[in-house]
Amino acid sequence: MLIPKGALVVSCQARADNPLHGPVYMAAMAQAAEAGGARGIRANGADDIAAIRAVTALPIIGIAKVWDDRFPVYITPGFAQAAEIARGGADIIGLDATPRPRDGEPVERLIGRIRSELGKEVFADIATLEEGRAAHAAGATYVATTLSGYTEGTASGRTEGPDLELLSALVAEVPVPIVAEGRFDTPDLVAEAFRRGAHAVVVGTAITNPREITRKFVRAVS
Repeated sequence: MLIPKGALVVSCQARADNPLHGPVYMAAMAQAAEAGGARGIRANGADDIAAIRAVTALPIIGIAKVWDDRFPVYITPGFAQAAEIARGGADIIGLDATPRPRDGEPVERLIGRIRSELGKEVFADIATLEEGRAAHAAGATYVATTLSGYTEGTASGRTEGPDLELLSALVAEVPVPIVAEGRFDTPDLVAEAFRRGAHAVVVGTAITNPREITRKFVRAVS
């Protein structure tokens, strides 16, 4: 199942310290997102993915976050994690497609194995134009701006808003669907992403994290 062009994809994730952590809450969040018009879901972990799969037919971009102090890559670092979330019901496997060290095989081989052995589409999270080109060459179905501003090489240039210049460059130079993700926190920014040629836009915290939304309001009035 592919992500339709013009789709708003809602990221339904909550870390362990969040009161909304857990499959029951994430499934409800996905249902609410679908009722609001979302045309895709991004979710973390096989349990959450399976719970969401049970309540919606929308395409699911599945990831598996594995934190390890030895490696900077934590979004689906290896094939075992990709296989687990595929079994959970993910239609598309999301992964960190930067060339940074990971606890697993090189990302080019990982992308190839997901496509050939699991029969799944690949959603490549990148931070630079060069990484987008490499992900496309390796066989990624989608390339997303997710990690711009969050890697060692891009953190110093991170802006409060999304990396619209990277989005435009990818659209111009990488011949696969380009997805805008990362700090798209207003409807105007989502509209601008589509004006710049994004195939889809992923929004997470601004929709699905009431704690962070509340903090934003509290900071404004403090």
